[in-house]
Amino acid sequence: MAFTTFSGPVRSERGFTAKGSNSVVEITAETTLTYNDHVGRIIEVNDADGAVTLPSITTDTIGAVYKFFIGTTASDLDIKTDGTDKFVGNLVLAAAATSQARGFAPGATNDVISMNGTTTGGIAGSYLEVTALATAEYLVTGALLASGTIATPFADA
Repeated sequence: MAFTTFSGPVRSERGFTAKGSNSVVEITAETTLTYNDHVGRIIEVNDADGAVTLPSITTDTIGAVYKFFIGTTASDLDIKTDGTDKFVGNLVLAAAATSQARGFAPGATNDVISMNGTTTGGIAGSYLEVTALATAEYLVTGALLASGTIATPFADA
């Protein structure tokens, strides 16, 4: 398949696949994501105690997918919405040392995924996807690596 360069507006009904060095974005400090810079890319989080804020959902951004890979074990890492948008879906937490695995679903008011690197997950190698599902609704799925007695990573801001 040939490579193509576009100039001007382009519409794709099936999406584009990001490849190469621009397909991974590294975050090392508190960051607010943008649709243009982060959708469809892998967001490697190397900030153990920061916060990553998702953009507000609009009708134009429904279907946007944000993929997170935790590259540095969290100590107090939050992935949060603007406060109006809430999470639905689930996350599975697995603690290898204690052979525990458990799924957690967010409550109706939860707008933060809080990882501490132990009970609420966020050990390096954790992965989650957040998709703008509908107005004010982010779908979250993924697997967080944890240790100790696992607990829900979902919270309110």
